[in-house]
Amino acid sequence: MQEVAHHAGVSTMTVSNVINGRPNVRDATRQKVLAAIETLGYHVNTAARSLRQGRSGVIGLAVPQIDRPYFGHLASLLVTEAARAGYDLVIEETREARENELDAIRHSRLRSYDGLIISTNGLTEADMALFRADFPVVMLGERTYRSPVDHVEMANGEGGALAVRHLVDRGCRRIAMLGGRIDTEDQDVTTARCDGYRAGLEAAGLPFEPHLVRTSPYTPEGGYAAVQGLTTQGVEFDALFCATDLVALGAVRALHEQGLRVPQDVLVVGFDDIPLLSYVTPSLSTIAPDHTGMAAAALRLLTGRIDGTRDDDDYRTVVGDVRLVVRESSTRP
Repeated sequence: MQEVAHHAGVSTMTVSNVINGRPNVRDATRQKVLAAIETLGYHVNTAARSLRQGRSGVIGLAVPQIDRPYFGHLASLLVTEAARAGYDLVIEETREARENELDAIRHSRLRSYDGLIISTNGLTEADMALFRADFPVVMLGERTYRSPVDHVEMANGEGGALAVRHLVDRGCRRIAMLGGRIDTEDQDVTTARCDGYRAGLEAAGLPFEPHLVRTSPYTPEGGYAAVQGLTTQGVEFDALFCATDLVALGAVRALHEQGLRVPQDVLVVGFDDIPLLSYVTPSLSTIAPDHTGMAAAALRLLTGRIDGTRDDDDYRTVVGDVRLVVRESSTRP
């Protein structure tokens, strides 16, 4: 900075003001400093700045599986949002194991991260004290907790009901759900989307038939196996609401092998709106969460904790919007 100041004929304080974007610098002086920075190839030493501020400038992100399109898309958005806030993002994989999720929180402290965003599957109510400690943590995911935590989730129930309403409007009356779970005790993404599915049927005056709900892994293999189970057992259905797009992709393949056409014989709607859906045949209708808005909300909650602008007991839950994206898989010719 001293070299830049000497080259531009200004003080080091003026150089600092320009670098930090402060307004109290004349345009002509600002341009002179920027020209000197360009000529000398000056770069801010972010490591030194972070040490001076008592921060590392690094945020952790822990997700169940990096190779799932949903989490890859989410991670990409969070990298962008973190960069805008002046942070680097480090990604860890927990493999949906509770112990790995606990390790992600413990290791974030040891690695001197400024905070952690974590998508959880195995943590329970008994673990929530970890989210209310002095280390900033924001939880992503659909599991319901009674304790106050910083939490970003999507409107799963609303999305399930929206999918069913769309299929009913298309004339469907026997709508099966793949990847759902009927459980009133342990509320998570599988039960939340199933609750929405059930509410959608009831709103349309259709009966809820438990045998039409098939629990399956959130993978193409899971969707494939669920369709095979329905057809092998002779269960009649004219539409599928799939709890994730990956389940829907596997289901469409199984329907094809069973000689059932999409959408002529069976309509299909997924959930998540992963980027490749427009390029499969048929293109897949889906419930699209506000991925960008949820990523921004998670960063906002976390940085508010890091910079101390939020009170210690100010815990918030942000619910991201969802919308229906209609493509070929639910549009009959």
